[in-house]
Formats: sequence, C-alpha cells, structure tokens
Amino acid sequence: MRSLLLLLCLSLARTKGAAASDYTLPFMVNLDQERKVCLKWGFDNQKGEIEFKLVVNTTGWIGFGFSPNGDMIGADIVIGGVNSNGSYFTDRHGIGKFKPVIDKLQSYTLLSLTEVDGQTSMWFRRSIRTCDDEDFDITDDPIKLIYAYGNTDNIEYHNNRRGTKEVNLLNYMPRTVLSNPSYLSATVVNITVPPVHTYYHCKVMKFSNINTKRHIYRIEPVIEHHDIVHHMLLYSCPSTVRVTYDKQCFQGDAGDACYGVVAAWAVGGGAIELPENAGIPVGGDGRDIYYRLEIHYNNPHLHAGRTDSSGLKLYHTAQLRQHDVGILTTGVLPFSSMVYSIPPKASQFLTYGVCNTSLITQSNDPVPDLQMFAVLLHTHLAGRKVRVAQYRDGKQIDFLAVDENYNFEMQTIVSLGEIKTIKQDDEIAVECTYNTVDRTNVTKMGIATTDEMCLAFLFYYPAIEITSCISHPITMSQSDTSNQTSTETWDHDTITQQENLLKTLPQLQIISNNEYNHTYYDNGIIREMMETPKPQSCHYSNASNRLYTSWLMDPAGIMLLLVWIALM
Repeated sequence: MRSLLLLLCLSLARTKGAAASDYTLPFMVNLDQERKVCLKWGFDNQKGEIEFKLVVNTTGWIGFGFSPNGDMIGADIVIGGVNSNGSYFTDRHGIGKFKPVIDKLQSYTLLSLTEVDGQTSMWFRRSIRTCDDEDFDITDDPIKLIYAYGNTDNIEYHNNRRGTKEVNLLNYMPRTVLSNPSYLSATVVNITVPPVHTYYHCKVMKFSNINTKRHIYRIEPVIEHHDIVHHMLLYSCPSTVRVTYDKQCFQGDAGDACYGVVAAWAVGGGAIELPENAGIPVGGDGRDIYYRLEIHYNNPHLHAGRTDSSGLKLYHTAQLRQHDVGILTTGVLPFSSMVYSIPPKASQFLTYGVCNTSLITQSNDPVPDLQMFAVLLHTHLAGRKVRVAQYRDGKQIDFLAVDENYNFEMQTIVSLGEIKTIKQDDEIAVECTYNTVDRTNVTKMGIATTDEMCLAFLFYYPAIEITSCISHPITMSQSDTSNQTSTETWDHDTITQQENLLKTLPQLQIISNNEYNHTYYDNGIIREMMETPKPQSCHYSNASNRLYTSWLMDPAGIMLLLVWIALM
C-alpha cells in the first residue's frame, strides 16, 4: 500500500527536480481540500534543523507560516516567489490583518525557489528553535500552519486563497489508503434550516449491504454551507432503536438514545485519516445497526429559506486492521436538573469535568489499556483554553491534550503524534477556560451556540463498550449563586466564589455504554492541575546572537578576528 499523502502530493510535484528531493522530505500533507497546496518536510532530529517544501498551484507569490491560533496576528511567516528579476524570499511576522512585516533577523535559509508548469515550489530550512522573538518555536505539540498565495507577484490581500491546518510536525503519523475506495454516505438531503440562531437536525438511518465487519479509515466532511454548519456527529444506536427519521433533534424520539460517537467534525476541521493499524468498526454484528447523524446549524443572522445537504463520507475497507478504534466522550455533561452557571464579566473562568476510569472496570469486565492517538476539543463562543490532564495514583503524570489558544472557528481533530496510554484506574480531567467579559447574563451549560460546552473526544484503541465518561458538580442544593442572572450581583469576589464552588463540590460521574445504559457515581473530585509546561528558554539574547552572526559573516569582521587571534 502506498501512502495516501504521497499519492495526493505527487500530482503537485511533477518536475524532475522536485521528485529528487522527496527522499529528504519524508512527510507530506495537503493543506487545503482542493489539493492545490502541498507541504513536505523532514528533520534530522528534534534539536537540529527542519526543512520544508511548499508547492502551490500558482505563478504568483506564496506564503507559509506558524500561528498561535490560526490567524495572522502573532504568526511567523515566510513569503517567496519568482518574478522577472529572479526569486525573492523573506522571513516576516504578522501584526494585524495586513501585509506581514519583515523580521529584523532572517532566520530562514532559502534552498531553492522555482516556478515550473504553473506551480511555484519553495524549499527552505530553519532551526527548530530559532531563539528569535519574532519567530515561532516548533515543538512536539500540534501547530496551526497557515498558508496564502496570490495570482501575481504583487504581495497583496489574498482574498479566499488562504487556509489553516493543525499538524504535529515533529511527531507526524503517516497514513495509508487502499485502492478502489468504498464509502458510506451519511448526509441530509435538502433539509430546511429554520430562521433561528441554533438548530439541531437529526437523521436516523440504517446502512444497508454491510453484512460483514468493515473498518472506517477516513472520515471526510461534505459541507454545502460553511457559514451555518457548525458541527456534525455520527452516533451508533442501541439495539432498541429500530426506526428511521429525518427531523429536528431532541423531540423525545427513539434516536435520542443514540450516543456512541462513530465520527465527528467541527467548524474549521477537515478530513481525518486513522492510523495504519486501526479503524472504526462498522457492520458485522448479525443485526441491522442504526446510526444518528446530528448536525448543529449556527444561524446568527436568522436567514430564512436556507436548505442544506451536508454530512459525512465514511471510507471503509473489508481488509480489517489490527485494532478497533473507539471514541470516548469526556468533560462536563449539561444536566437539566442541575444548574451550571458561568458568570458574566469574567476575564477568566475555569470549569472542570472528571472521568475516573476505575469506575469503568467496576461497571464492566476488565478492559485493556487505552492507546490514545487523537483528540477533538470542543467549547462554544466563550471558550479560550482547553486542557486534558491525566492522573495516576492521585498525581498528575501528563497532559493528554492542551490548546492554550482555543479558536471557536478552528475545531479540528488533532493527531497527538505519539501514543498516550490510559491505564485503568487513571483519572482524566478536562479543564475549560472561558471569557465572558462581553456578556451581561450568566451562561449555562447547554446545546445552544450561546450556551457553553466543555468536552474532549478521545480517539483510542482497542475500542471498549463505554461511550462516555463525564461529570457534573452536584449543584442541586446550591441556590445562593446559581440563580444570579445580572451583572449587578456579580463582582470579582462572587465570580471567584462561584469558580471555587463548582470545582470543590462533589462530582456526579456518569458512565454510559453502547446500549445507552448508565452508571452513576457521586464521589468524584477535581484534583489540582499543573501549569502547562513551557518550552526551554534560550540561554542567550537575540541581540547578542544577531551581533555575533552579522559580525562574523562580515569580511572586515573576519579580518579583525584573524588579527586578534594572531596577537594572542
């Protein structure tokens, strides 16, 4: 089997010179869904240098960079191209939504820049850590990559010729694809989106002609209207669900019990490829299995008369892989009988959900260690940070996922780049940080876009029967702050009091399985979470580094150095 990324990128690397360099750049990914922008990269080791080749279907300028949140501000960017005077290439940084500023220190080295057959190819090198304040450190965590390009060599506004993709450059996991791909289609057809801010549509369906077990290895979104489709989830249904329908969600229908996550997509995300040794199982259980497609439409402008035919393509194979993939939902569960109030006017408000995996083994047969390889983090508009911590024997041992610059418009399934092992009896805590400075009333946990959520979907193998392990602080007896709704009753002290209250109250933990059976425990606790590890600091200043480099490279500086050595 060939690498899928190799097949996708070879169409962009048609020249003889480009093909010859592929041996030193083993990793490849398309940055856009149209496959017009291909990135290749490779590195000697995590303390050395890293090389990139950006290949774009254009004869104009091309740009590539690293961003803290997928935007221009704070991004580290290189721009290059080929014009009538030859090639041009600069190291820049973004300070706003206009032309990036040239860095004082040019930390990138251009290796080649060519324009052939309507494609521009830019090959360059940089240190993994440049120790330049105007550059972005490359770490072994996922990084939001950005790109843009023009139709000419006049570097100006890119319009819609831009995009972003989150990739773990230093721990990338290559993907594979099978020939003659088959896929299942889970989509709605011309459904009417009503003129309301938040609308959830559900379609319960049965996949036919899946008599034997298969593995899903690729999940691809089919989005008709990017401006209103917020997220999509495909759930498996318990055996009690034997009907199909296509209507508004959460109306007391049988499909409301379908909560085993099979596939997920959220705004800003793209297709996901599963590891070569794992796939999501579908079919082959000796019975018809029903699935519920849930689409969240966010229609803030209350447009009427909109129809939509979005959904998911699930590429599958009969050549089974080594492991079945499961998706475990963790975090905070919105609970109708218990209030969860996030105060207004809070610059930072932390909330927590917990999963004690020892409860899974108490309600089921012993389960193996879970090998986690990807995650989807999810909040709504007030979310600013999400962290998922792992505890063993009461002490934190790791972060399973961290996003210190959460972006509501950039919710992607992120490959961790390494396998993280969750042992039974480990605890998992999900922490979400909200900013409600611009709000005048409390924010509830709920399904509306203006409500909040705090969830982490953990992708792992081998799959177990448990579908969710979530919690909610037991607030039923708390009435002193939970009913406050206006800014007049919230100040710094009461906001802090509310945060501490929700964190220290006992947590009601809910364990759910594929058959929508629930087990409840009321003894959950939230443990202290460590600070996010910071990158190792540089041991010299940028100024001294630049002075040394420029002085040594200058001919007069070299002569002075030789004279100084001779006089010693």
